Amino acid sequence: MMARAHSHARRSTSGDRLRPAGGVRSTRGQSTVEVVAVLPVLLAVGLAAFTLLNAGRAEEAAGAAAEAGAVALLQGREPAAAARAALRGWPARRSEVRVAGRRVTVRVTPAGPFAARLRASVTANAGGLGRASTGAGR
Repeated sequence: MMARAHSHARRSTSGDRLRPAGGVRSTRGQSTVEVVAVLPVLLAVGLAAFTLLNAGRAEEAAGAAAEAGAVALLQGREPAAAARAALRGWPARRSEVRVAGRRVTVRVTPAGPFAARLRASVTANAGGLGRASTGAGR
């Protein structure tokens, strides 16, 4: 009579896969579950980075446009047109220019889900036209 080799592995109830004795389950598929669990976090971090970069770009564009408008005021040109001409790309489509006296205010709303909260508003002042006094000779 031949002796049968005794195996420590048992057939699982779900089919023909072998499961080690002692109830330890296979880790097969665990990494897939972990990746699926981490994807929303990665998506949120990427979206936050995208939004913050767009907000920074909006602030830079608003500052450059407001300065261009103030310079145009000092040169006797139309400040709103100069401010709009300084805006390129998406900031030009998502901007608002206001001129009040010698102040040029440019507001740029960045793209993204939190755009309204991250709106950039920059005001440039062209200053007064009066002569500066040094205080000498009084």
